[in-house]
Order: sequence, then C-alpha cells, then structure tokens
Amino acid sequence: MLINNIMNKEYFLPVSILIAAVLVAGAVIYSAGVSAPAGDGVGDEPVVEKSEILNLTASDVVLGNLDAPVTIIEYSDFQCPFCGRFFSQTVNRVKQEYIKTGKVKFVYRHFAFLGDESKAAASAVECAKDQGKFWDMHDAVFGSEINDGQEHNGNLKRSLFMTLAEGIGLDTEQYGSCLDDEKYVGKVERDYASAQVIGVRATPTIFVNGEKVEGALPFEQFKVLIEKYLTE
Repeated sequence: MLINNIMNKEYFLPVSILIAAVLVAGAVIYSAGVSAPAGDGVGDEPVVEKSEILNLTASDVVLGNLDAPVTIIEYSDFQCPFCGRFFSQTVNRVKQEYIKTGKVKFVYRHFAFLGDESKAAASAVECAKDQGKFWDMHDAVFGSEINDGQEHNGNLKRSLFMTLAEGIGLDTEQYGSCLDDEKYVGKVERDYASAQVIGVRATPTIFVNGEKVEGALPFEQFKVLIEKYLTE
C-alpha cells in the first residue's frame, strides 16, 4: 500500500521537522510538525498580520486575470510527491478550464520544509521571476521532480537549475548571479513563516477564496470547490 511504503521510508531531515504521509479526505499530503525557527533570517521583513496573509502582495506572481472572481493560493514544496501529483493532475486542468477562461487567478507560495534542496528549488524558481519566467521554471522544476520520482537524492542543485534555465530561454549569466547571491532566500523563508501563522502544516495546502483545503485533491473534487465560489 502506498501509505505504508511512504511511512516506512527514512527521511534525512533536520530534527526540528517531523514528516508523515497522511490521508485526508481521499487526498494524500505531507504533514509537518514544525515550529518557526528562531533567528533564521525571516526578520529581513516582518511577517504580516494573520488577517492579511492571504491578501495578494507585490512579491506574489499571479497566474491569470487579476479580476478573476476566484483566488487560489497554494503552499507547496517542490520535493513533495503529492504536490507534484496535484500540479500534474489538478493544477494543469485548472489552468485550462478556469485560469485561461478568466475565472480563476492562481498564486504559488513556498512551504519549503523538506530540507535544503526544497529551499534551493524555491529560490531557483524565484530567480526566474526576474526575467518574467517564474511559471516556466515552476513547471520545469516540478516536471524534473516528477520524472525523477525521489526526494533527497541531491538532484535539486545549481547544475540542474542552470540546465532548466537554459531550456526555458533565460539569460543564464543573470540567472546564475541571482542563485549565487541567494537573492530570494529571505522571500522563501517569509513564505514559510507566514504560512505557519495561518495554520499550514502540510503540503499541498490550498486556499480557495480563503477556504483551506489540504491534500492533492483530484481535479473533479477540486472543481466542486471552485464552482461553489463561481456560483455565489
């Protein structure tokens, strides 16, 4: 059984992070028993008030029409296999049926709790934002992880990001400088810290017009939630 196989697997993670595969309403998630680390650099900018966290900010990259009636915010980790499943099986269909038709706008935020590779991947995607290719890199990193099929195997590193950057047409010199300067480490950490404030403890966690949903819901189930807000 998938769950048993996952639960028996060893994960080499910081001791402050407890990982478990959990079945929630038919959708599998990675659940984390986590607490915000002290003095981790998040203080570069204060975490906003809880009531404001689900408001879109200048650091968010919005996919879709800004005036769309439904807002989806996903908190995710590029190493999480269930996040990859949600991306490939659900998000891609949401793009076709709801985002491209102007009904939904979509925001991806980082909950990079599966270790240094997750943080590196998150920063790599943010660096692509400087050249208007956030979503291209987002898709490329998820695609690479889905094809790889493993976590914590050392593949999420600079050489891979540079290869992906070239593949999506980035100026690799500019992109490499962004990686080396660790330009977006603080942003990734702030996403993580603010997510905890609003109760994110697992990936993927999705907010649809503020309503919290956990797990890699199949498209047909997720569609019901979207339609609920479209008919209000």
